[in-house]
Amino acid sequence: MFDADINREDTIIRRAEERGHADHGWLKSAHSFSFAGYHDPDWMGFGPLRVINDDQVAGGAGFPMHPHADFEIFSYVLEGKLEHKDSMGNGSVVKAGGVQYMTAGTGVRHSEFNPDTENPVKFLQIWMVPEESGAKPGYQTLDIPPAEKDGKLRLFISKDGREGSIKTLAPAEVYAAHMTEGQETRFTLPEGRKAYIHLAEGSAQVNGERLWRGDAIALSAPGEVTLSGGEEAEVLLFDLKA
Repeated sequence: MFDADINREDTIIRRAEERGHADHGWLKSAHSFSFAGYHDPDWMGFGPLRVINDDQVAGGAGFPMHPHADFEIFSYVLEGKLEHKDSMGNGSVVKAGGVQYMTAGTGVRHSEFNPDTENPVKFLQIWMVPEESGAKPGYQTLDIPPAEKDGKLRLFISKDGREGSIKTLAPAEVYAAHMTEGQETRFTLPEGRKAYIHLAEGSAQVNGERLWRGDAIALSAPGEVTLSGGEEAEVLLFDLKA
């Protein structure tokens, strides 16, 4: 199901315009991996990473209650506000810079709406495959202060929940960074792991390769990853089990 021919080389560039696109009026979405009516056998996923949807939801609109099971699902809010309600009784509104995280496990229903009737909400919705099925469903939120990711990688999802991160059942660790001119940060990808770096906003260089909003780079070999040349760049780095 996962990877298909994605690992033809150690480094694959995924340009924003190559993604699948959908326009439902109230929802505009770009799909980094095969999703719904968009299917590309070369982009079925990358390790446990299964979905990155770059969503914009119009004011007052949203996704009504619908079910999920056996996925780790989180939304990374880029602009505006996102309201969550679920069958576990949880409810919250997450603003830009915030994360809402759900372990679907044995099954849960949830909705996501834009509570602002005038302005859109922009966010990344991301699904990862857990290492175990049938887990107890759960929900968490996390606000990431700008200073904690300014010119550096801030761990916000991990297997062990260290450094104040959200604990996940997926074999993954996820970092966020905001990079501007003159800043540089490095990450060492160990053996047995691979990385997917997604430019959520702005522009930056990853190992000298210039990426713009919606672009991504998939790395399948261990070694050092360098982020530099940021132009108001919001970067997500996924450290994934190979």
